[in-house]
Amino acid sequence: MRAGEDDPRRERGARGLGEGRPVGRSPCPGRPRTNLIGMSSSVLTAVAWPYANGPRHIGHVSGFGVPADVFSRYQRMAGKDVLMVSGTDEHGTPILVQADAEGVTARELADRYNRVIVQDLQGLGLSYDLFTRTSTRNHYAVVQELFRTVHRNGYLVPRTTMSAISPSTGRTLPDRYIEGTCPICGFDGARGDQCDNCGNQLDPIDLINPRSRINGETPVFTESEHLFLDLPALAQALGDWLRSRTDWRPNVLRFSLNLLDDLRPRAMTRDIDWGIPVPLDGWRERPDKKLYVWFDAVIGYLSASIEWARRYGDHGRPDTDAWQKWWSPDSAGARAYYFMGKDNITFHSQIWPAELLAYDGRGERGGAPGRLGALNLPTEVVSSEFLTMSGSKFSTSRKTVIYVGDFLREYGPDSLRYFIAVAGPETQDADFTWEEFVRRNNFELANEWGNLVNRSISMAHRNFGQIPSPATLTEIDAELLRASAQAFDTVGDLLARSRFKAACSEAMRIVGLANKYISESEPWKLGDDPERQGTVLHTALQVVDDAKTLLTPFIPHSAQKVFRALGGKGVWAAEPEIREVTDFADDVEGVGVPNVVNYPVLTGDYAAEQATWARRDIETRRPLAKPTPLFTKLDPKLGETGPPWAPVG
Repeated sequence: MRAGEDDPRRERGARGLGEGRPVGRSPCPGRPRTNLIGMSSSVLTAVAWPYANGPRHIGHVSGFGVPADVFSRYQRMAGKDVLMVSGTDEHGTPILVQADAEGVTARELADRYNRVIVQDLQGLGLSYDLFTRTSTRNHYAVVQELFRTVHRNGYLVPRTTMSAISPSTGRTLPDRYIEGTCPICGFDGARGDQCDNCGNQLDPIDLINPRSRINGETPVFTESEHLFLDLPALAQALGDWLRSRTDWRPNVLRFSLNLLDDLRPRAMTRDIDWGIPVPLDGWRERPDKKLYVWFDAVIGYLSASIEWARRYGDHGRPDTDAWQKWWSPDSAGARAYYFMGKDNITFHSQIWPAELLAYDGRGERGGAPGRLGALNLPTEVVSSEFLTMSGSKFSTSRKTVIYVGDFLREYGPDSLRYFIAVAGPETQDADFTWEEFVRRNNFELANEWGNLVNRSISMAHRNFGQIPSPATLTEIDAELLRASAQAFDTVGDLLARSRFKAACSEAMRIVGLANKYISESEPWKLGDDPERQGTVLHTALQVVDDAKTLLTPFIPHSAQKVFRALGGKGVWAAEPEIREVTDFADDVEGVGVPNVVNYPVLTGDYAAEQATWARRDIETRRPLAKPTPLFTKLDPKLGETGPPWAPVG
């Protein structure tokens, strides 16, 4: 890509942005793109990019990680063509601040925490098709392609603004690192880009009594020239698109529509020495000017899709055009869902769509798409609220934090995944307490679900040694089987609409019905009537298998255990794996692209899994072994004290 090059859509090359084959290890097996249920639409799951300035805490993954994975696993099971992408966000001031604190370079810090985050997300079972990073050569090239085209189309305009400078370091403070009192509503805690209390956009200089979130000092404001995204010139197109969104979560849509009332140009460059260079004449030579991280990071959804295509593609074969299935408006039925916490709504319902509209030339200034062609806008911005801990927002700086890695080492992934799904901050802030976590684990996972699995399989193993055959069903048998079968439609509809709490609760309702059925049928008393005993246990095991499927998106690790306990062989619910790759070295063009390095990615062979969203009749006479407990009950004292590494109080 060359500066000033005119690349209308008709000139888009068959090989996409970068040609040639990737350098590194052999591609993963991939999964054949054959839908299990007819010809279904392609689903892009675009997951928020965590900052690589430290390990992630459970508040982070409650907003972007677990909801996105629950959604993606369901969509794959339902036969959709899913591409789930993200990576670590590695540019901007937060990285520099933490690097200074640890006495390392920004690149060293990003390399370190990229690996930590990859390991944590793999341990949590987040089934990314590609989890990469923003410091790749491919990402630089894609970001600069979009920036040049948006500039060529006239939507990036130079303006002089007042930049906030730290007096002690001389470094520019990003908008989000400045807090103060909102001049509109008086909220003390507004950020330099917006007030979370009233929703209005702000500039740091607007704040009353502004202060640095890093060290509390008062910033100094100086003049600086930057390139601004002309949001007012995109207001009509942006408003038309937003008003067409009718099925979003009400809190997200309401907040997004309110943003239209105060559209103003937003700076897309920054005075900083760590980031992607500005690819324009007169700017590229400036080491102190870089692209704003919110122009950089949101484009990661697109660049990660392109990297996935180049590395793996359809059927595990690199195909540089494969990403277009999810991004081209010509792809029938392609839908894109963006998952994040509520503090990032503005960037995904306003800034990113505006950048896409500007790239396509769909604002009042007109223009033509660049070499990537016209690009799809989000179908839905699926934002969660905040997960708090005893009423306080999770915050590393305030030591109000439970790290994902610590949690996984102690309690495993599924208990956390379940808590987030059934009690997380889906549409309003939710509080994490150890008491509630212990209650959910002990009474719902261990007593309800785990006990149903254990006693059903144990009784069948003890009395028959295999899955027994049913005789004539009674009404109570048929009623339970009907309820369980109907749950696939109910739970599936809720999952498709990202109503995770309701979906998980409905799946657990079936578990409760099955436990009630066993208690009322008392199969342990039917030893002198093996025909009836076999029918009851067959019915119970069928519902156990159904519930295993219904719960697979939420707790895939234990679903795999249930699959095997019922005599299944192979992979029911596939897990992501970490692979070491080498950055592309051949044909990436751009300004100041990084050197070629090795780095870890998350990917997986999800075609190998057998999980489908439908009842599967259990196989009679399949041998059964004595089961092991599915979940371990926790000491109730944990709810009062918490663990040593995250104590209560």
